[in-house]
Order: sequence, then structure tokens, then C-alpha cells
Amino acid sequence: MIRIVCFWLLVAAPVFADITAAPPAGHSTLRAVTLADRLEHPWGMAFLPDGSILVSERPGRLRLVTPDGTLSPALDGLPDIVATGQGGLFDVALHPQFAQNRWVYFSYSAGSRLTRQLGTEVARGRLGDGRLDDVEVIFRASPKAGGGRHFGGRLLFDHQGLLYISLGERGDKERAQDLGDHNGSVIRIRDDGSVPDDNPFADRPGALPEIYSYGHRNVQGLALAADGETVWALEHGPQGGDEVNRLQPGLNYGWPVITYGVNYGIGTRVGEGTAKAGMEQPVYYWDPSIAPSGMTFYQGDRFPQWRGNLLVGALKYRLLSRLELSDDKVVAEEQLLQNALGRIRDVQMGPDGYVYLLTDEDPGRLVRLEPQP
Repeated sequence: MIRIVCFWLLVAAPVFADITAAPPAGHSTLRAVTLADRLEHPWGMAFLPDGSILVSERPGRLRLVTPDGTLSPALDGLPDIVATGQGGLFDVALHPQFAQNRWVYFSYSAGSRLTRQLGTEVARGRLGDGRLDDVEVIFRASPKAGGGRHFGGRLLFDHQGLLYISLGERGDKERAQDLGDHNGSVIRIRDDGSVPDDNPFADRPGALPEIYSYGHRNVQGLALAADGETVWALEHGPQGGDEVNRLQPGLNYGWPVITYGVNYGIGTRVGEGTAKAGMEQPVYYWDPSIAPSGMTFYQGDRFPQWRGNLLVGALKYRLLSRLELSDDKVVAEEQLLQNALGRIRDVQMGPDGYVYLLTDEDPGRLVRLEPQP
């Protein structure tokens, strides 16, 4: 049994309030409870009806953490996963009717180990006793590419039961503007992999029908707003220019034509500037980059002062950003937990109203945030 470790955190004022124009938010006090450690680069999590949590590890393992903190062996039945560079096993999500059908969805990098041509894929399987059964691939990003960068990999179901998949542009930025290429887009499909009739490019010649939005560099977070329909995306910029975007069907989010970031090291402009007609502006951006990954809208009762806020994990600055919103605009930001836990890869609100985090470390941890009593 994993020992549960508790420690107290008094949250200070933002460490770098000039990171954007948003003024600092009020201070929060909380404690962090480690539920499981000895995880290897955990990436995504999903909450089961019995109180257990499914956690993915990037090297290619899917594991269960029971309510008492016990960490299971890796589940059997997963397909071949090529873990290289930023690739491996990514997110995990439950079908909206999981209690009836037991479908678990997961994203991962796959392809030829010989040629190193890889791409993001999504599969599903029925959760059994220590394994996934009836595993089938429902989506493959096309075309595959070399290199180990920018796979995307975040999964999200909306209230209609449609599945959203984030895809990076695989380090080849021009692909994000090509509607004949999945990479650099957000995908929307049905739970079986088929294409919804109302997808924005379903009937456009030369465009891939699964694409919902495009012009993305590397979306690492997807979150559903309180209306159950509007999807928000969290995107890595280059050197600067990490973005929060409110997704709308068929819209172009600009990469690499417009960005608030610059080329690494040399600091030169990427593309044509920060704005262009026909391309969407972010709701919010960070400069310098915080390397955001994982986000959720908080709608629970444990932190009533956070209700409606957007919680964002950060890898580079090792913190949790709390964004206060008004009319879909960020009006204040609080930066919590800097360097207290490590690289925060995923952020989710659990069914119990607490906030759960995964740290992208080896060993990594599953942590629950609770109000300070």
C-alpha cells in the first residue's frame, strides 16, 4: 500500500505577475496530499465509479490507483506504443456511459519502429479484471512523420458524447495550416470513430472531415465549459506565446502565421506577426512561456471561491495557474504551488470536488488538493 503523504502550503503572491496583463487574483490557502508516488512520467487520469483513478504513464503503462492509495500493476491488452522523445502513452478518458459499457479511451504514439514514422492514435477497450478487452483503434492521425515532438494527445468528451482529440503539428509548423493533414488540429469524432455530419469540413473537398479546428502548434489541454458544449484548448507556443483558446468549429487559430512567441534562442519573429484577418486571437497568452499542460474548469464545492475558474498546470514553471474569467475573458490570475510539487502535467476536478494533479517526473505523483482546514 502506498503511504499517503500530507504537507501544508500557504500560497504566496504571484511570482511573476508581469507574465501577462491580467492583474493578480486573491490568495488561496490549501494543502496537497500525495495519493500515489512511484509513477513514471504520468500523463493523464480518469475517475472510475468505484473511486479508483486510472492513470497513464508515458512509457506505455495504464494503472489503477485505488481509494486507499494502492497502485496496481500495468493493465494488459494495450496495443504497441512507441515511446520516444515526447511520444508514448498520453491521455485516458472514460466513455460517458462507462458504467454500462466499460469503454476506456486512450491516446498514444504509434507507427514503424524501423522507419520512425510515427503519429498519434486513439484506441478504446473494455475495462476488465487487470486488462483491457476488445481493444480497437478508432482514429489514426495522418500522415505519420519522423521525429519525437508535438503529438498533442489530450482527449475530451462533450455532453453529446462526441470525442475531441488534440494533435500537435509534429514539429513541422506548416502542417498546421493544411486541411489535408490531421496534424496541428483538434479532431472531433463519434465514440466509434465515425465523423459527425455537422463537422465543419465534413463536405469540403480536399479537407479531412475529422478536423474541428486548425492552426494549432501543440495543444496539451482540453476542457469543457459549464455549458457542456464549448471546448477550450491550452496550447504550447514557441519561445513565449502559450495560449488559451476558446474553440469554435472550422476556425483557424493561426499557427505558424501568427503567434505571440518568437524563434527559440535567436528571438526572431515567427510568421507575419501577432494578428491577421481570418485568424483567431487567443483568450489569454503567457510571455514568457510557462509550458502549460492539462486544465479544467472548476465547478465544485470544495473551493467555492474558485467556481468557474480555469485551472492550468505548468511544466516549465512548475506551478498551477488559476484564471478568473468574466464574459470569457481572463480578468485575474493566481499562481500557486511554484516548485512545491514539480512539473504539473494534468489537472482535473474529481467527482468529490477536490482538484487532482499529476506531476511529470520519474518518480511522478498523483496529488489531491484540499482546502486548508
